[in-house]
Amino acid sequence: MEDYVIEMLHITKEFPGIIANDDITLQLKRGEIHALLGENGAGKSTLMSVLFGLYTPEKGVIKKDGKEVKISNPNDATDLGIGMVHQHFMLVDIFSVLDNIILGSEPSKFGFLTKEEARAKVIRLSEKYNLKVDPDAMVEDITVGMQQRVEILKMLYRDNEVLIFDEPTAVLTPQEIDELMKIMKELAAEGKSILFITHKLNEIMEVADRCSILRKGKYIGTVDVANTTKEELSSMMVGRNVKFAVDKAPANPGKEVLKVENVCVKSKIHSNDSVHNVSFNVRAGEIVCIAGIDGNGQTEFVGALTGLDDISSGKITLCGEDVTKKSIRYKNTHGMSHVPEDRHKHGLVLDYTLEENMILQRYFQPAFQKGGLIKKKEMRQYSDRLASAFDVRSGQGARTIVRSMSGGNQQKAIVAREMDRDHELLVAVQPTRGLDVGAIEYIHEEIVKERDNGKAILLVSLELDEVMNLSDRILVMYEGEIVGEVDPKQTTLQELGLYMSGAKRDNGKEAN
Repeated sequence: MEDYVIEMLHITKEFPGIIANDDITLQLKRGEIHALLGENGAGKSTLMSVLFGLYTPEKGVIKKDGKEVKISNPNDATDLGIGMVHQHFMLVDIFSVLDNIILGSEPSKFGFLTKEEARAKVIRLSEKYNLKVDPDAMVEDITVGMQQRVEILKMLYRDNEVLIFDEPTAVLTPQEIDELMKIMKELAAEGKSILFITHKLNEIMEVADRCSILRKGKYIGTVDVANTTKEELSSMMVGRNVKFAVDKAPANPGKEVLKVENVCVKSKIHSNDSVHNVSFNVRAGEIVCIAGIDGNGQTEFVGALTGLDDISSGKITLCGEDVTKKSIRYKNTHGMSHVPEDRHKHGLVLDYTLEENMILQRYFQPAFQKGGLIKKKEMRQYSDRLASAFDVRSGQGARTIVRSMSGGNQQKAIVAREMDRDHELLVAVQPTRGLDVGAIEYIHEEIVKERDNGKAILLVSLELDEVMNLSDRILVMYEGEIVGEVDPKQTTLQELGLYMSGAKRDNGKEAN
């Protein structure tokens, strides 16, 4: 008999208008890394949320170590040794890293909080697993990659034996992903059992022992990873063959659409500039990518470019007009579309409906309002058209509250909205973050179509495959500066890595 640490048997979970999990059985062996694969909205996060006690299933049972258990809330899950790193981080922005890690498990003596022992344990764990964090930093001031580390440490701090990773690499750099893969292998070797939700087939092939596939809420099958291929997994996931390479003709750049001159942005957390003296241009009909390890100024630069943050010096010209000090709305209505890095903070109003989010930057236009009142029929029709074109899935269609949608479908909604707006420049930051291979294929095709229709594309991506496949020119940012410009057809991942780590600069020589 197999030694299963967790068994989820015939689980069914329903929401209004949708059966998210339809009679799913999943069995996790002790000490294995078990991947859970499926399209956006396939029911993966819902199933793991049932295991973690965030949702109660309508049908089915859960067993731990062969015995049936009742998991009504996350405290029950924690008591059973089950921990979860959520796709959208469950952190308190105004708390420190240390306070977030110990929240709910605060050490005390005689009723008083005693943090020194907790601090020592956090530092010990961070060093053991190479998850470097500053315990005193405020969460609102650290990068998303660092927040991911905090979430993992939060789980390790509680000594959980069953670890759920929900899309853990969606916001990490390639280097951080490599580190996480090593950590997962180490944890499994120590006897911990890991459930690993991902869309990235390379990661499954690298670390998983077995993989279970869901499609549209139904269980498709479980395979031994050693005996399968990426192509077979992707076909099981989306029900068809998927192209992994991007088909595109050579670029034919035209007029200059964006010109960035000597832009500097002050850092919010130290005295130096987070962006220093950045200059480049993007022309119509080309895809220019800013590549770099997360935390090297890309976020701050995009904030200054789009108007989300202040620019301290320099000049930004859009379609021949100086827009350096212009508002976000002005830029939006004068040629700029923006797919933001953080879809929750800057891309969506989570408690609005899908249709309301689809017209966020256009509600004031005559097409969608008259006399200050929203034209609801036009809004609904517009939302339905975009949802159909970009395969945005939601339980109640246009009336769905966006917070209840899967992360991938939230992302597709933003990409659909921004691509459909009348623009000359598309600023796309991590546009395929959290998307499955089928959706990535479609979004990449749409970005290439935009380029071929004469639009200028500024892509900011941490995904090196995306950078190499999609770009016509690559600019590498390191410590807030552009240190190199390379042609994706003439460079290698190794050379790109040297630029990204600061070991090489655009004079072609090794940096000191």
